[in-house]
Amino acid sequence: MKPSARRVEAAIAAVEALAAARRPSICPLCDRPIPPEAKSSRHHLTPRLKGGTHMGTVRLHQICHSAIHARFSETELAKRLADIESLKSDPEISAFIAWVRTKPPTFHAPTRMTRDRRDKAKSRSSNP
Repeated sequence: MKPSARRVEAAIAAVEALAAARRPSICPLCDRPIPPEAKSSRHHLTPRLKGGTHMGTVRLHQICHSAIHARFSETELAKRLADIESLKSDPEISAFIAWVRTKPPTFHAPTRMTRDRRDKAKSRSSNP
């Protein structure tokens, strides 16, 4: 019997939690340590909505993960930003990285969608 996706996700999360407790991992986006008390999450390199459910994930600081999704659509992520190097080379993310690297590893702040993305979303919803 094949395990459900939910069970696989739970098992992965449990293993990652044990590994994080032994030593802090490093956020591949900002290169800062991710201590156990820091907010963090897994980022699907190819968005799940674009076929990335069973593809690679990376553990990022929550603020780094939120910054990615505040700036880019699922389509953009799937088409041109499906690896860490592509993300790091994007001008918007590289500016964010330069800023966040000056913060302590446990730093977290709410992240809003960029004004450009908000405006695009508004125009799509008002034009049926």
